[in-house]
Order: sequence, then structure tokens, then C-alpha cells
Amino acid sequence: MPFEGLTGRLQDAFSGLRKKGKVTEADVKDVMREVRLALLEADVNYKVVRNFVKTVREKSLGEEVLGSLNGGQQVVKIVNDELTELMGGEQEKIIFAEPGQGPTVYMMTGLQGAGKTTTAGKLANYLRKYEKKKPMMVAADIYRPAAIDQLQTVGRDLDIPVFSMGDQVSPVEIAKRGLEEAIADNRDVVIIDTAGRLHIDEKLMDELEDVKAAVNPHEIFLVVDAMTGQDAVNVADSFNEHLNITSVILTKLDGDTRGGAALSIRSVTNKPIKFTGTGEKLDALEPFYPDRMANRILGMGDILTLIERAQQEVDEERAEEMAAKMRENRYDFNDFIEQMDQMQNMGPLEDIIKMIPGMNNLPGMDNFEVDPKDMAHMKAIVMSMTKEERENPDLLSQKRRRRIAKGSARDIAEVNRLIKQFKQSKEMMGKMSNGKMGGMEKMLGKMGGGKGKLGKKGGMGNMGGMGDLLGGLGGGGNSGSKKKKKKKKIVKRKR
Repeated sequence: MPFEGLTGRLQDAFSGLRKKGKVTEADVKDVMREVRLALLEADVNYKVVRNFVKTVREKSLGEEVLGSLNGGQQVVKIVNDELTELMGGEQEKIIFAEPGQGPTVYMMTGLQGAGKTTTAGKLANYLRKYEKKKPMMVAADIYRPAAIDQLQTVGRDLDIPVFSMGDQVSPVEIAKRGLEEAIADNRDVVIIDTAGRLHIDEKLMDELEDVKAAVNPHEIFLVVDAMTGQDAVNVADSFNEHLNITSVILTKLDGDTRGGAALSIRSVTNKPIKFTGTGEKLDALEPFYPDRMANRILGMGDILTLIERAQQEVDEERAEEMAAKMRENRYDFNDFIEQMDQMQNMGPLEDIIKMIPGMNNLPGMDNFEVDPKDMAHMKAIVMSMTKEERENPDLLSQKRRRRIAKGSARDIAEVNRLIKQFKQSKEMMGKMSNGKMGGMEKMLGKMGGGKGKLGKKGGMGNMGGMGDLLGGLGGGGNSGSKKKKKKKKIVKRKR
């Protein structure tokens, strides 16, 4: 999950303030000191931090906040609003050519290693899928070994054409000819993958300026590695100075990102972040929403992005069928496997859970992590059942369970635990579908764990209610989880 360190520090800073009614000037100064340190540790640009803290402090010390009965909450809201503004305020849409003006041209620029070529493929895939465009990619990186081959491989995987002329023709000529080819082939988007360097140099910039002059792109995307922090900001500033880039794509936002790049780039370059790369798959590209990112940084979840991901993975008609099966108590292990696959396609489970508002505040969530092997083990158990057993779990006698354990190479205890979780989840979902239960607390309570019993890093075995719930829905359960051994205390008796 991106920004975990920053989110944790900010939540610690605000934990006492949220509970307060009236806040004092000293309270605000103490909190802003912690916020400043948290941002600097996250590698946010020093000038950006200084201006941000100054603005938040001034607004927080106003009469409206200090005289309010819920001043603590108001300070948190001010921080949220200012974080949103820092990253651009409103989401900015991608630019397209006006109708009748020929294809839209995008230039992909950036240093080597930022993920530029893969991002070109992700962008082409996104535009075809969500904007109904007919893209073509142009291989104009003639310097990096295998760069052309890599783009052609991406094109084949996506079934999107790639124009190339080898590595003996100038990038300017390749870009011009690629645009001509796209027009002849009725393509409405051209994505030009340009050369990167290990560092910025004048030759690179001169060449990129020549390509820009030759094709007059509608957007110049700078692809930067979010994990490089302030280095990414310095790169963005330099590219912007030479090329006047139009927008930024942040890659590797699914990694251990501190947050410096996302929180600094807009302020330093005055250019918007339009997309973020959230994984290695070619569909792992998302539009950037400053307000949603601010919510995630402050541990408030991101329910809108979660809903959008779910809508992308789940067919509406199939979702209605699944809901009907839950209401009628016909939910079976085939549905279980289907939902497990859908959840895995949405991204790492721990990231999905943290998008639910309030989940970040539950004890143990800082160290919560799901081992992908747990989910693989669960799937192995289910796939070792016969068709009749998957459709009718009531058939699963002890004899059959022993056979399933042997077939899946798992312990009989894991098989029993999974079946128990499945039955509990099925019962709970039936009640929820019929309106007999409401609220997260009832869900957690029903599943036997209550709130505040989340597991530690390495699995979901100790998650109590939520572990059982997600186990039943395809969330990993506690099969195969490893628990840390507690040290025994030795008490010496006095004689």
C-alpha cells in the first residue's frame, strides 16, 4: 500500500486531536510539528512542506476552528483539503484532438527504469478499453537494447499495432513516419515511446525537442518512478524546463512509496498528475484523483476507487445472479472461487481492505498483510472437491474431507476450517441480503471475533471476525498462516 509510513505518522499525529472538542493554539502547533516531520520523512520537497504547514497552521488558528466544539475534526479537514490542493485540487482529464483534426498524439518521456515503455502499453490499453479509441504505438527508442522488442511484445500481448523502423533510423523520422502510418490505418491515437537516459543530458533533451517539433503532440507525458521521491521531482522540473511537459504519470505507486513525488510534483512544476501505475499488469493504470489520494494518505479509505475496480471486474448481470443466490441460500463453492478470482484481479487484498473507510483505524491494520499462498491453498482445497461437492457443501462428510485434504496436499484442519468459514459467510450473506443484519460491527460480531482482533503480518489467521468473513468471500482466510510464538515468562517462586 502506497504511503503507509506517511499515513501511519499522520494518523498518530491526529489520534489525540480527533477526540478533542475545543483545541488550543498549543494543540495546533504540536500537531503541525508532527505533520511537518512526517512530510519531510516522506521525502516531500522542503519548500512544499514549509508552505503547506504555514497554510494549514494559519487556517487552523482562525476563530472558526479554535472556538468550535469539534475543532480537532476541523483541523483534520483543513489538512485533507490542503493535501488535495497540493496535488492539483480537481482531477484533470486527458487531452484529445478536436474532431476532424487527425489522430491524437502523445509523447512518452522520462528516464530509463521509470517504466516508460510498459506505461505506453498501459495507456494504449486504457484508451482502447475506457475511451473506445483505436491506438497505435510507435517505437522511437533506438538506444536502449531491446526497447523496440519490448514494445512489440507489449503490443502483441494487447493486440495493439506497433510501428517500428529498427534502430538505424533517427527517432524524428520514426515519429513522423509512424504518424503517417496511423493516419493511413485510421488510428485515432498515436503513442510515441521515446528514448530515456540514466540521467538527464543535453543530447537527450535536444532530440526530444526535435521529436516534439516534428509531430506537435497534444500531450507530453513525463513518466516518473514514484519510489524515487524528490529525485522524481527534480527530473520533472528539468524535463518541464526543456519540453514544457503537459502532465505526469506516476509509476510503481503500488510499491513502498513514501509519497514525496505525489505530494511535490504539482507544486514544483505546476503540471498535473493524470495517471498512476498501480501494478505490473497491463491494465494496472488508474486516473489520478487528488481528493481520493488525500483521503488514502490520511487513512480515510477510497471507497469510490474500490467501487470502480469492482465494477470493472464484475459483470452487472452476473452480480445480480450472485445476489439472488445469496438471498435464496444457493451460494456454493463455485461462486466462492469466482469471487476469489475477482478479488485477486482487483489488487492485493490488504490494499482493497484499506480502501474501506475506517479500516485503517482498526488495531493491527498497520501490520496487516495477506500471503498470496494462503489464497492459493484455499483454491487448491476447493478444486480438490468433486463437482457435486462444490455445488452442495452439505455432502462434505469427514471421509470426503480427508480425501480432499490428501488431494490438495493440505492438513485436514485447514479443510475443516475453510468449510466452516464458508458456511458462516454463507449464513451471514443470506441475512445481509434479506436485510436482517446491518453495519460492520454486526458482521464482525457474527463471525465470532468482534472488532479489534486483526491479524499481524504474514496472514489472516488472527483476524477474528474479518478473517472469517474474507475467508468465506475469497479473501485468504487463515489457511497456512504462520503465527509468531509467544515467549513464555518464567516466574521464580520465593522459597
